[in-house]
Amino acid sequence: MSSWNESMHFCMWHGVTCSRRHRQRVTNLDLQSQNLVGKLSPNIGNLSLLRELWLQNNSFSHEIPPQIGNLRRLQVLRLDMNSFSGSIPHNISYCFNLIFMNFTYNKLVGKIPSKIGLLSKLQHFALEYNNVTGQVPPSLGNLSSLRGLSLLSNNLMGNIPSSLGQLKKLTFLGLGFNQLSGSIPSSIYNLSSLVTFSIVINQIEGSIPSDIDKSFPNLEKFNVGSNQLTGSIPPSIFNVTSVGRFDVGSNNLIGQVPSLQKLHNLLFFNIQFNNIGSGKDGDLSFLSDLTNATQLRVLLIDNNNFGGTLPMSISNLSNKLEMFWVGDDQIYGSIPSGIGNLVSLESLLLENSSFTGNIPFDMGKLSNLGELDISMNKLSGNIPSSLRNLTKLFHLALHRNHLEGRFLEA
Repeated sequence: MSSWNESMHFCMWHGVTCSRRHRQRVTNLDLQSQNLVGKLSPNIGNLSLLRELWLQNNSFSHEIPPQIGNLRRLQVLRLDMNSFSGSIPHNISYCFNLIFMNFTYNKLVGKIPSKIGLLSKLQHFALEYNNVTGQVPPSLGNLSSLRGLSLLSNNLMGNIPSSLGQLKKLTFLGLGFNQLSGSIPSSIYNLSSLVTFSIVINQIEGSIPSDIDKSFPNLEKFNVGSNQLTGSIPPSIFNVTSVGRFDVGSNNLIGQVPSLQKLHNLLFFNIQFNNIGSGKDGDLSFLSDLTNATQLRVLLIDNNNFGGTLPMSISNLSNKLEMFWVGDDQIYGSIPSGIGNLVSLESLLLENSSFTGNIPFDMGKLSNLGELDISMNKLSGNIPSSLRNLTKLFHLALHRNHLEGRFLEA
């Protein structure tokens, strides 16, 4: 901030932009990432021609001054990644030209002002990682221009307002990591533009609609894990070939996993901690479908009711796969020897099942492996010397098997 002195006109100061027509009037203040501390001066409200205020990634504290409501021409408000406390000023609704508003990563409390619903031009509203309480205001459904709404990681309670189904331009809806309850309003399934739908870690009940592919034809991220959903995974959702992240883990789902053959863009697949499967042969046939997902990085299917054997086709899974968790089920048979093809694996958990036979020698090819748990099975034979090659290993669990011989002998 060394340029901020009287020897230079303030329109020449770092981060300050003035109007071309009104040379003495500031229109843009960009002071992001300047290690600034203290209060935001209430005099900010005197910059009546201000259109953009960029203060993110500093250490501002105390409350957001209510004088910010005087900025009637303001279009961009970036206060994220600071330590602002107190509530969002109610008169923020006077900034009726706002297009972008971000309060993420602060210490804000109180409720979301219902008058925010008056900001008809608002396209992006982010309030992630604060301590905001109360309900999601139904008035947010009046933000007809809204494309992105993220309220995740707060302490919001109550139901998801059905009025959010009016936001026809919405592409991102993030309500995860709160205490929301009730079911997903049917109106939400009218948001055909949604790319990201995330309600992970709440107390949401109900089931996933059977025709969800028609509701969300552009879906890329479906995050509904850690809730109280029941029923089965509808086969239709896997007709949406754009899905890259699918998380329904830690619910109460049953049934079988539908065909995954169309999910060529899949990166993350989590169905762990449900009651999916029948405990019989064929439960894991869907893993063969995932050989089409050449970018797959995370595959979590543990703690279900899967039976049968682990198909040999897992050796053809993506060579970019980093996490493969398939333990705590009723799987038996041998661990496929081709598992050594998964050269990017960092975490492999096959514990608490009924695997038999030897530990595959080619498991020693997994040079990036940091975590290996094959405990509580029925494995036998010698521990292969190839495991000496796993130089990045920090967690190894082999207990409660029938293994013999010396391990990693010098």
